Amino acid sequence: MSFSVEAIERATLAAVPPDTLEEQAGWLLPLDAGTVGRAHSAVPLHHGAPDLALLPPIEARYRAAGLPPVFRLPVETPAFSDFDAALRERGYVPSRPTLVMTGSAASMAAGGRADAVQLDTQPGEEWSRVYLGEGFDPVDGAHRVRLLRRAQDAVYASVHLALEPGAPEQLGAVGCACFSHGLVGVHGMRTRPRFRGRGLARQLMAAMGVEAERRGIADAFLQVEVENYLARSLYARIGFEPAWTYVYWQQPSVGG
Repeated sequence: MSFSVEAIERATLAAVPPDTLEEQAGWLLPLDAGTVGRAHSAVPLHHGAPDLALLPPIEARYRAAGLPPVFRLPVETPAFSDFDAALRERGYVPSRPTLVMTGSAASMAAGGRADAVQLDTQPGEEWSRVYLGEGFDPVDGAHRVRLLRRAQDAVYASVHLALEPGAPEQLGAVGCACFSHGLVGVHGMRTRPRFRGRGLARQLMAAMGVEAERRGIADAFLQVEVENYLARSLYARIGFEPAWTYVYWQQPSVGG
């Protein structure tokens, strides 16, 4: 497997399309007023040394749009040391370390049962309500639903389960797979608190992998917060490996 930084970054924003997406000299500039960091942070399309001269015009473009400048950059990457130093001098601090992991559709498909998972080309109201319900931030959830609803070439996965024999089935977990730039990206994985520990995430991943293989897509990626050790462990067991870690650089007075 050979993964392109550019393909992953473009596919990421195809899954969470911001209100406006611009490009500037090898950077993607998503402009969105919501809470989803990927949809409102400038990101480079390669991990070579970035041009320091681009920092002021990128800042200016975000401010002209009425948005605080935020940069999403890889960590522990020597090529970015000067750019990181320039950000620190301007009062930016890094936060929310997030791991990019890469894997294969085949390993996803083999990781669990796919037959009980429903895949839809449009998200239903029940699917959307999971992000707004118990155990999740409803404000952030509303913004994620808003963006995921307009994902490009996506399927919306859901799995129902009875909590005990004879009980009616309920929606237990949801997710989204976006097919873009030759990749399947896994996004928005959510399991309702009372259904955790029942293998539902594995089932969702398996169904997404089967669908990717049906479309002739072999390579997969996802992003998970570094501190979410349970999810990282699950993805590793399904065959995903760390690619790089990124952080969000922003000024302390700026909200999430």
